[in-house]
Parts: sequence; C-alpha cells; structure tokens
Amino acid sequence: MRLILSRKGFDSSAGGCPSPWFADGRAYALPIPDARSRLRYRDIEHQGVNVGDLVAGLTGDPGRRDAGAHLDPDLIADDYPRQPDWRPLLGQTGTAQSHLRNQGVGEGDLFLFFGLFRAAARSVDGWRFVRGARPFHGLWGWLQIGAVVSVDELAPDALPWVRYHPHLQQGADRNNTLYLAAERLRLPGLDADIAGAGTFARLQPRHRLTAPQAPSPTHWRLPRAFFPGPEQTPLSYHYNRDRWHLADDHCELRCAARGQEFVLDTTAYPGVQAWLAELLA
Repeated sequence: MRLILSRKGFDSSAGGCPSPWFADGRAYALPIPDARSRLRYRDIEHQGVNVGDLVAGLTGDPGRRDAGAHLDPDLIADDYPRQPDWRPLLGQTGTAQSHLRNQGVGEGDLFLFFGLFRAAARSVDGWRFVRGARPFHGLWGWLQIGAVVSVDELAPDALPWVRYHPHLQQGADRNNTLYLAAERLRLPGLDADIAGAGTFARLQPRHRLTAPQAPSPTHWRLPRAFFPGPEQTPLSYHYNRDRWHLADDHCELRCAARGQEFVLDTTAYPGVQAWLAELLA
C-alpha cells in the first residue's frame, strides 16, 4: 500500500492565508480559489458556519464570499447539497497527477491530507486569526482509493452525482483524474469499521506535523518509522537524505516547500503501517 501525504487547502500561494484551527480543536481546510468552479464560497456550510463568511473574515476581503471555490478533496457530505450515490472524492491533474501515476498510485492506496493552519476565532467584527498564533502543518483528513476515473473518458451520462465537481469544468485534459473513495477503510492492523474517507473531528497533537518551536511550518516531526534506512526509498520529493534527521523516538524532516503529493511505499515501512492503523482507529 502506498501512502500519499497530500497538501490541500489554503496557504500563502493558494488563498493567501492559512486555514482556521478553532479553539475547540476543530480545523477546516479552506477550499482554494477557482474562477471556473460552479461553487461559490457562500454555497458551502460547514458545521453551522458559512464558509463565505469564514473566508471573507480571515482574508479581510468581503468580495471573496462570491468567489469560486475549488471544493477538492470533497470529503464531507453535509457541507453541500448532494445528488444520490454521492461519495467522497479527490481530483488531480497536471504535474501532481503525473507524479501520482509515475509512483503507481491506484486502488487501495491511501491519501492523508495535510494543510497549513492557524488559530482563529470569531469576534464582533467576524472571523479573525488569533494575534501572535503561529501557522503550522497538520493532518486533517483521509481518502482510501476505491476507484480511479479518467475525466476525459467519462460518458456524458456517467456518474451524474459528480457533475458539480470543479474537475468536471476544466475542459479537455488527458491528465484530469478523479479518485473515488472506497466504502470502508482497509489497512494492515486496522480492525475498526472506519469510512473510506473522512476528516478528523479534532486536530490533536498526533495530527500535527510541524515540530514544536520549529522556525517554520515545513520543519516536521514524524514518527521514527518514517526515517529511511539504507535500503529504503524515502518519501518522494525527499530523496536527499540531508533532509532527514533521526532522534531518540522520532525523526525530523525539512519538508519540500513545493509539491502537492508525497508518496511512500509502506511495504518497506511496516512501522508506518502500524502508525496509520493507530492514527485512523
């Protein structure tokens, strides 16, 4: 099984700010802007919060309420009206999709989504980031691949429930691909009955990637099991072993600033498989 650490949501280059981490531990990865999308930020409601209001407050731009939103990955059924047979999914194209294909990613492999977060709270003036709070990378959701679909090969009447998705508004693109979630999660060592895709209810210390007191969000602290031994292929985009440092009970990684999809074949990393089973249980 391949693990894909997938960077998704707002950051300084896509959206212009981090996504919010709330005082009760909940986190919401803001969909990035997309002028071609049929969805507006104001169309999305997340746990009683209008995402248009959230984006307008955190960016300081009221006009963002009506801007197009790239709701992808789309994992939460209640955030938007659905047609029958809807299931969670992720779209990918361009260089990132080429990388996934070259890495052999397919059915049964697991996306773990991470993003840039910062503490936020609602004030009398709307949503604002907490002054002095530092941004960090954190894990916020997962999707195990149940099927891989080429958008250009879809028949006009196939998968009617997916037609809202922004990857169906891109025009002809042979690299345009959808990853549909498996119904249930299947991992080595996982006995619990878990949905094939979802989000973590609370972003807790075990979901945090950025090391404590790190100088930037890209300085990660990972379980020791991720450290690449002499005969192990490292996480993709991180083949330079100078990026990795081993400590007593963990390892540290200077995460690549560029790139969306980082792939690890966990067959050679049984400790990572055990960590995944614990994390997702």
